[in-house]
Amino acid sequence: MPAPISHLTEKASASRYWNAVTETMPRERLDALHLKKLKLLAAYAYEYSPFYRRRFDEVGLKPGDIRTLEDFRRKVPITDKQDFIHLQQENPPYGDTLALPHEMLTHHVETSGSTGLPLAVPYSAYDTERVGESWTYGFWAHGIRPSDSFYFAFNWGNFAGFWSCYFGARRMGCRVISGGGADSKGHIAAIKRLKPTVLICTPTFALRLAEVAKEMGEDIANSSIRYTYHAGEPGPCALPAMKAAIDEAWGADSGELLGIAEIEAFGPSCARRDGIHVNEMAVHSWSMDPATGEDTPAGEIGENVLSSYTYSAQPLLNYRSHDLVRRTRGCPCGCTWDKFEGVVLGRTDFMVTVRGTNVYQTAVENIIGAIEGVSPFYQLVLDREGSNDRMTVEFEPVRSVGEADWPALAKAVQERIHAALHVRLETRPMAPETLPRYDLKTKRIIDNRPKALRRELDR
Repeated sequence: MPAPISHLTEKASASRYWNAVTETMPRERLDALHLKKLKLLAAYAYEYSPFYRRRFDEVGLKPGDIRTLEDFRRKVPITDKQDFIHLQQENPPYGDTLALPHEMLTHHVETSGSTGLPLAVPYSAYDTERVGESWTYGFWAHGIRPSDSFYFAFNWGNFAGFWSCYFGARRMGCRVISGGGADSKGHIAAIKRLKPTVLICTPTFALRLAEVAKEMGEDIANSSIRYTYHAGEPGPCALPAMKAAIDEAWGADSGELLGIAEIEAFGPSCARRDGIHVNEMAVHSWSMDPATGEDTPAGEIGENVLSSYTYSAQPLLNYRSHDLVRRTRGCPCGCTWDKFEGVVLGRTDFMVTVRGTNVYQTAVENIIGAIEGVSPFYQLVLDREGSNDRMTVEFEPVRSVGEADWPALAKAVQERIHAALHVRLETRPMAPETLPRYDLKTKRIIDNRPKALRRELDR
């Protein structure tokens, strides 16, 4: 039998980029490539998706009318998750949005639907390859190579996020180990026995696993894990305190990816771990003032609007993410793709008014995560006080903080939030291990308001 031949040269393995040509492409060439792809995407969607043909015809638009990026952003109708959920409810499972026949679909996933109806996401075989490719940019920038092995610490189901990550691990050629239905102790035992080098899970579950390992007397910081990589909720590139906690707990480097199940795994970690880059080979992304629909200049906060080049089965054009981001250009890492420093700063569709002040969930989370003595386990409880929303921050102090000091810590949390957001929220310390733990997306919001006032919180 011939000796195995490595598909990576030493030079390629040492490169900082998965694809240096595309990741360092000058802006002028990137924009020209976007325009070419968007013209093809619009023509494809119009030709094969009844939904998009109807939407284009409603505004009198033909694909040939798109001659510039400005034309695409202004003329192609804006779409929203609720549009597609409504169509899927009317005509399950996919409504009339498909651009491929059912027999060409090879995989079905869904958004988590933890606070609303799930959105079905169909993949063709081509789509699974493309979405897998999107993860590899972040893996490579993080230092992960084909010789690494991945441990997936979650229950396999229809949740989209880590299925696409699995496709990415396969695309890179790494060994894949499934945690399946194991509990936390089972995951720790499997990691100790099988010696994977990459841990895949939500960031808060990584901290939960470290907590369980400590209870078991296992020194997880000296395990085989050298990298942790996360998705599904704000992670180490959004929250510096979380990055420090995960890195210390696992003795590893943590990274993350920003994705939207129905759009793409489009936001790999920057190599500097201070934000994410938009994968401009997979999506076209621009920022919009959610009130006016106008472009938001680079450096200012706007809503991220996306069109996916990846999903041939269910194309999405000018799709509202409802994520508020600060888009920047020019990064010391050398990547020319747009960057979101702080990742997602808030949500346009989740804002509560507390004593006359608009408060975003993510803004509160960023503050809590940076306060010494507060563990990563906390939740925001909403109820109603007259005509205003009321938000109470329930948090667990770390074990080193004695119960006698909890009131002082609660006051410190309240004052830090007040100084940053100019609103005084109620704060309530909870005994360690009393708040819920989650394997997948952590549920940070407990909405006890009347049903008519609740909003769709899922991405």
